[in-house]
Amino acid sequence: MNAWYRHPLLTLLLLCGAPALALAGVPTDQLRQTTDKILAIVQDPAMKGPEQDRARQAQMDLVVDERFDWASMARSALGNHWKELTDAQRTEFTDLFSELVEKTYMTKVESYSGEKILYKGDKVEGTYGVVDVAIVTLRGTDIPVSYRMLQKGPAWLVYDVSIEGVSLVNNYRSQVGAILGSSSYDVLVARLKTKIASRAPVPDAPKDEPPAATPVPAKDVL
Repeated sequence: MNAWYRHPLLTLLLLCGAPALALAGVPTDQLRQTTDKILAIVQDPAMKGPEQDRARQAQMDLVVDERFDWASMARSALGNHWKELTDAQRTEFTDLFSELVEKTYMTKVESYSGEKILYKGDKVEGTYGVVDVAIVTLRGTDIPVSYRMLQKGPAWLVYDVSIEGVSLVNNYRSQVGAILGSSSYDVLVARLKTKIASRAPVPDAPKDEPPAATPVPAKDVL
């Protein structure tokens, strides 16, 4: 099994034109700021220990929520099924989807142990951008990561992620589509809640786990 399959990584690919490369543009700067905030929380001695789990998670949730466009990600994950849902169901799915991604992230982020994060640059075209990152594991392996981002006002928000070409949104869309194609929305909600409940911090993760710059895995099975 390739290492990327079990690692929590965010990536994005921009599927339009030939944008100009900006080595240190605003999208990269904002993504770097988010990563630095998360690492500061993880490495804060005052936030260590199981008694600080809830406070630590709450702080990281706030930082992640500032950088991710959960509504866009949830809508993309539902694909054509989005229009079949009521407003209440859309809100419910978005909340569950974001919680699942965040909890998946939290099970891995605390395994950070000094891996290098290399910001390779970004590509911007209008209000769309791609930030390319490389994670250098302690074993010296480079894992390419890209973040697809959308500008909303002054903020650049992540709306899709992939690792080595595998899109997080596309992965969830195929699973959600399979569930809704053979069962019901209620079954999907039950599966999401079960998956969320199964997520717990992993205190003794392998030392080659990638760092907090890679919040969620490219593949995760519902």
